[in-house]
Order: sequence, then C-alpha cells, then structure tokens
Amino acid sequence: MSSSSNLRSEDPFLCSICLDVFTDPVSTPCGHNFCKACITQHWDGNEKCQCPFCNKLFKTRPEVEINTFIKEMVVKFRREAQQEAISINISEQQAAKPGEVPCDVCTGTKLKALKSCLVCLLSYCQTHLEPHLTAPRLKKHQLMEPVENLEDRMCLQHERPLELFCRTDQTCVCLLCAVLDHKNHEFVPLREETEGKKAELKKTEDEVQKMIQNRRVKIQEIKESVKISKDAADREKAEGVEVFTALMESAERGLKKLIKEIEDKQKTAEKQAEDFIKDLEQEISELMKRSSEVKQLSRSEDHLHLLQSFSSLKAAPPTKNWTEVRVRPPSYEGTVVRAVAQLEEKIRKKMKMMRKAEMKRVQQSAVDVTLDPDTAHPRLILSDDGKQVYCGTKGQNLPDNPERFSIYLYVLGRQSFSSGRFYFEVQVKGKTDWSLGVARESINRKGKITLSPEDGVWTVVLRKSNEYVALADPPVRLHLHPGPEKVGVFVDYEEGLVSFYDVDAAALIYSFTGCCFTDKLYPLFSPCNNDGGKNSAPLIICPINQAD
Repeated sequence: MSSSSNLRSEDPFLCSICLDVFTDPVSTPCGHNFCKACITQHWDGNEKCQCPFCNKLFKTRPEVEINTFIKEMVVKFRREAQQEAISINISEQQAAKPGEVPCDVCTGTKLKALKSCLVCLLSYCQTHLEPHLTAPRLKKHQLMEPVENLEDRMCLQHERPLELFCRTDQTCVCLLCAVLDHKNHEFVPLREETEGKKAELKKTEDEVQKMIQNRRVKIQEIKESVKISKDAADREKAEGVEVFTALMESAERGLKKLIKEIEDKQKTAEKQAEDFIKDLEQEISELMKRSSEVKQLSRSEDHLHLLQSFSSLKAAPPTKNWTEVRVRPPSYEGTVVRAVAQLEEKIRKKMKMMRKAEMKRVQQSAVDVTLDPDTAHPRLILSDDGKQVYCGTKGQNLPDNPERFSIYLYVLGRQSFSSGRFYFEVQVKGKTDWSLGVARESINRKGKITLSPEDGVWTVVLRKSNEYVALADPPVRLHLHPGPEKVGVFVDYEEGLVSFYDVDAAALIYSFTGCCFTDKLYPLFSPCNNDGGKNSAPLIICPINQAD
C-alpha cells in the first residue's frame, strides 16, 4: 500500500484494513471504502463475506469496482502532501556552503548534496535523492559520498564511467578501454584494487604513525637534553657566582685591611706630631712668661729690686732640645704588594680547589680503553693486556691489514665513540717524546697525514727538545714546568671539545674547542721513536683514581 503522510488530516483517505492511504479504492454495498487489494485479501481469507468496518453480512460476494471519485481525491491528496513534504523538507535542509557539494538538480537555492551517483554523474540533495532510494531501476545505480567534478570519473575518450583498474598500466579505465586499448592487460574492479590500495595505505599510515611516534620520542629526548643542559648551566652559574662572590668578598676584606693599616700608620704619625706640638706649645708658654718677666725687670728703675730679682731669673724652666726631633712620614713600601700577594694566595688556593673539582667531573666520564693490535705500526710492542705500548728497535712481521698504520708510529684504541663524553688517562713518565689524543675513524693509515684537526687528529705532543705543543692550526706551544707525568684526555662529542689535563696537578693543559665531529672517534697513542733507548719507557693506560 502507499506510504502514509502526517502532513495534513488524512483520515478520510485511510483504509480501515491497512490503515494507510487508499490504493485503488473500492466501495462495498454498505457504503464503506477499502483498498481493492485489502478487501479482496480479507474476503479470500474468511468463510463469511461481510464488511470489515460495520460487519454487514452479504449473502453473495459483491462485485466491487474502483471508486473513481475517491481515487481522484486520493491522487490530489497525494500530490498536495508530496508538494508540502518537499517544501518542508527543503526548508529543513541546509543550503550548500562554500566547499560543500551542491545538488545538481535544485533550481534557485542549491541545497547540500547527500550523495553522488556514478551512473547519472549527478549529485543529489535529500529530496532529489528519493527516486534513487525507491525506484527499482535507479536503486541499481552506484551511490557514493558527494564529490565535485563527477565528469572526472568518466573516460574522456569513450565517455563511459571508469569502472576497471588496469594493473598493467596502473590506471583507471572504462569497459571499452579494456577491450580496445588495453588488450591482454590485467584488470580488476575498482573496488578490488581499492581494497589492496587501502591495505597499502594502512601499512603506510602505520609507518607514518611510527615515524611520528619516533619523532615525538626524539622531541622528548631533546627536551630532556635541554633540561639537563639548563640544569648543568644553572649549577655552573651558581658555582661561578659563589666563587666570584667569595673572591670579591676576600678582595673587599683585603682592601679594608690595607686601608686600615695605612690609616693606622697615618694616625700614629699624626698622634706623634700632636704630642710634639703640645710639648712645644707648653714650652713656648713657659718661655713667653719668662720673656715677660725679663722685660719687666729690665725696665725697673729700682736698683735694689733689680739686683735682688736677677738671681731668681737664672733658674730658667727646663726645655727640650728640639734640634733632632722630626715627625717622619710612615713607610708604606710593600703594603699594597703584600695585600695583593695575600689575595693571590687565596685565589691560588681557590683555583686549586676548582681544578680538583673539574678533574672529578671529567673523571666521572672515565671509560675502559685498550689498545687495538690490528692498528699498531709493526715497530710498536703492545702488552698482553693491551694497556702498554713502546717502540721496538725493529719492525715485526705482521699482516698489512687496512687498519694498520704503516708510516707513523701510531696505535688506536679498540673502543670507538660517536656520542656523549669519555675520558682516559695515560702515564707518560720517563718519556722524552710522545703523542696523545683522539682521531676520527677515517684517518689515513697508509699515507702521510698532517697532525691537525683538519685531518681529523686532535693531539698534544712532547718533542725531544722538551717542548710541549698542541697540534692545532696553527700549533700552540705550551709552557709546562714541570711537565706532566700522567695526562688525562677528555672528549665531549656533542660539545665539540677535546681537553688535556695534567692529572697530578689537576690542571688543564689545553682544549680544542668548536670541533665538528661526524665520524667515530678513537683514542690515539704514539710512544714515538725509541731514540737509542732514551725514549724506551712505555705509554701506560692507567686506571682512574678519583681526585680527592
């Protein structure tokens, strides 16, 4: 029976059997109306023939005819209801916004399309899509989510839908293309190929997600590194502030002490001068009194009085001989020098404490290094434990493998480093000639090289002339007196730093800064030439003893 509508009063047009709007309405002799199919089916299923509405019994089954008047009224009702439904439906739907696919059938305001038909090559709103959902012929059409430019889904050559995928040419084709232009090629329906591509896309998506996750992890690592770096910077700044504050306070105390010492000397001189002046003024007062008495007596006309008083004038008040009395300015010679020397001594002590603290920090990056016999020049003799090397008087019969140095008296450590920090110590006691440092993996093992950072070598050397040199570019002469007996080598790969330390003195010898490391780095050793036994002492890789 037909679809019901609630858009307006439809009671006069409802069949009392199916409770739906009449389809082919017929009237019974008693005057009641039913769908022809409904009343026929009702009477076919009952022994008695009676009206379903008023139960009037008919002796014989009535012949019913379609009530044309009611049918026309139903048609009119359906038409009006459909138009009203369309009007309400349109008002409820949204007009297509920019970026949304509009309905190709709408006139006037284009409504938002709900589906696109790959057969019709049109997009439909909810109202205009209804035939594709109800009409049997249109139900077979292929609907999809609305898309623009449906003509792009047509074969430009044959104007037919692209329905197949040619795996041979990796392109979408129509049925005629498969017959005319792609003979003997492998074809599959678009859906089948899409499923395969979706699987590939899923795999790609998983890989992309994994890459995203890896990068998020890397971001976290970098953030953590930044935090560690900031914490280290904050600690270093705090330590620097503490050290310099202590030095400034010490300098201020020394300055105050110096000023006080100078002022005390000046006050002592002033006090001495004041005492001298006080005594002199006292004597002047006594002498002026005597002078007045003498003048007064000398003017007297009383001879007897003058003679009697003259004898008493001979007893003059005692006075001091001021001829040699001097107020000498205090001596300030050496006062400032001594104060500065005391400050320097305090700074030296503080520097010594700081050097020890720095040594402790770099020693925390200590690694176990052993010598690699496959890299050693044939004249170098290595200990069984790989911790010592010295130069022999003649070469050994060793295989000339690619890793071995054939010109220079070098040997590398077994261990390589491509990140982080590492530190090792080497005893050089008793030697007159040696080289120590690190080298990149690609160092030339067979030909001549320049011992410089440009050639991937960062070393400090001692030459026979008792001259210590950092082989930078240009080389830097080092003034070390006395020279070190044990040398520490520290590398910070990411910072681009290579530093050398006098371990016993806890003093920095030299630092290569701003280095750009790209290869693996290996510890580099050279005991240098034996020199007739004068330089026969070995280089010894030492265990690390943390500085006190």
